[in-house]
Amino acid sequence: MSSTGAGVPATMKALVKSEEGVSYEYKEVPVPAPVGDELLVKVRKVALCGSDISLYQWNTVAQTIANVPFTPGHEMVGEIVCMGPEVPPEYSIGRRVCVENHFYCGHCYQCTHDQRHICQNMDQFGHGKGTIYGGCSEYTIIPAKYAYLLTTDLTDSQAALLEPCGVAHQALESIDPKGDDILIQGCGPVGLLAVGLAKAMGATKILAADIVESRLEMAVKAGANVIINCKKENLKERVLQETDNNGVGRLLEATGSAVMVNQCFSLLRKGGSVVLVGLPKAPIHIERPLEDLVFRSITLKTVHGRKIFHTWREIERIVSKGLILTDPLVTHDIPMSKYEEAFKVLMSGEGCKICMTPGQ
Repeated sequence: MSSTGAGVPATMKALVKSEEGVSYEYKEVPVPAPVGDELLVKVRKVALCGSDISLYQWNTVAQTIANVPFTPGHEMVGEIVCMGPEVPPEYSIGRRVCVENHFYCGHCYQCTHDQRHICQNMDQFGHGKGTIYGGCSEYTIIPAKYAYLLTTDLTDSQAALLEPCGVAHQALESIDPKGDDILIQGCGPVGLLAVGLAKAMGATKILAADIVESRLEMAVKAGANVIINCKKENLKERVLQETDNNGVGRLLEATGSAVMVNQCFSLLRKGGSVVLVGLPKAPIHIERPLEDLVFRSITLKTVHGRKIFHTWREIERIVSKGLILTDPLVTHDIPMSKYEEAFKVLMSGEGCKICMTPGQ
C-alpha cells in the first residue's frame, strides 16, 4: 500500500512531447501513482540545461538521446508527497530530493565496479529513455534509488543547480586543480560553476576564456583571476603570458567547440592535465599530435555525469558552506506556463541559468 501525503490532486500541468517535432504541449495530465520503490515528488524548481535545447528543437542529437513521449527537465528539486510500498525507510513524506538523471541498470560491468554513472544500459530521466517522467511538471515519479536526499537547507534554486554543478565537480576532481593554475575554456553555466569550484578546490590561479563579455564578467564574480575574450585576444599568447611561457597545468574544456578542443592541448604545460566537458559536434583534429600531445606527456580525461552519490554529497557540502555561489548564475526564474519564453531565453544565450517554477 502506498504512503500518501495530503492534498495530492488527481491531475497536473506538465510539458509533454507527445510526438517528434519542435516544442512541447503544456497540458493537463493525470498525476501518476507510485508503485514499488517509486516516489511521487512535487516539483518545486526545475532548471534548463543546454541539452534541453536539442530536446526542444528535436534535432539529430535529441533523436539520439531521447524517445517520445516524454516530459523534459532533469535539473530539479522537489518534495516527496507519496511513496510506493517498497521504498527504503530513509525516505519519508516531506523530504526534499534531487534526481540523479543517469538511471543505471545495476548489473552491467560498470555498475558492479562502482561506475554506475557510466552504466552500459543507461536510461535518462527527462529524456524518455526508460521513463516518460521529467521535472517540467507539477509532480513527477522518481525511483528511490535515483533520488538524492538533501541533508541541508539549500534554497530550491541552489538545489536545482546541484546536478550541473556535479558535472563540473567530477571533471575538476579528475584533474585535481589544488595548488595549480587552471584555464576554464568556456563560461557557460558549467564553465562558470567550474570557476567557482576550482577556487573552492584550491586552484592557485584561475584563467577563464569566452567570447561573450557578460559571461566573462560573471566569471570574475565566480572567482576567476584572469579573463580572456577570445574575440579580442589571442588565447595562446595570453595563456603563455600568464604562465611564464609554461602553459597551464590544468585545463577544463567546456565550450564543446571542435576548434577550441583542437587547440587546447597546446595551452598545457608539459605533464599537464585536460578534461573535456563540452560536447563537440564535429571531429577533433590535432594538427601537431607529437608536439602538442605525445611529447607533452599530457593526461586526458573525459567525464559523463556525476559519481553516484559521492559527487552529490561533495557539491551539497560545498554549496551549503557558501564556498561557491550559484545564485548569480540564475538570471531568469520563469513560471512554467510561460515555457516558450524560458526556452527563447535559453536558446538566445541572453541568460545564464534559466529556472522554471511549476504550478505558476
